[in-house]
Amino acid sequence: MASANAAPGPLQEAINHGKHMFIHDTFGGDGATCETCHRAAGMGPTIVHGHRFPSLANAAAIFPRYNPRAHKVITLEDQIRGCIARGLKGKPPAPGSMAMSSMVAYLTSLSQGKPIDMGGKPK
Repeated sequence: MASANAAPGPLQEAINHGKHMFIHDTFGGDGATCETCHRAAGMGPTIVHGHRFPSLANAAAIFPRYNPRAHKVITLEDQIRGCIARGLKGKPPAPGSMAMSSMVAYLTSLSQGKPIDMGGKPK
């Protein structure tokens, strides 16, 4: 859900586009969408096939963060790309593309008002 304080016009359009992609786009993968694992448009924790997937309500507030699997600090955009490539077996939007900007805008809108906690845990 976008914040009531979100800017009208192009920013809100990007947020809406990102939410639509989150719920509906398979990114050419195996048929799953982001919402397959992150239910309630990313706002609810989910258990799918015995795996726990966190709410994304504070996703933008915890990046950048260290990823021990990658052995490096990653950004929210890196995380999105990784989830789409590994989790959905799809083709992530290109860095800096309108599609990637829309996904980042949507996930950032979920974190509106949350305290910055770089390296923190998803809630």
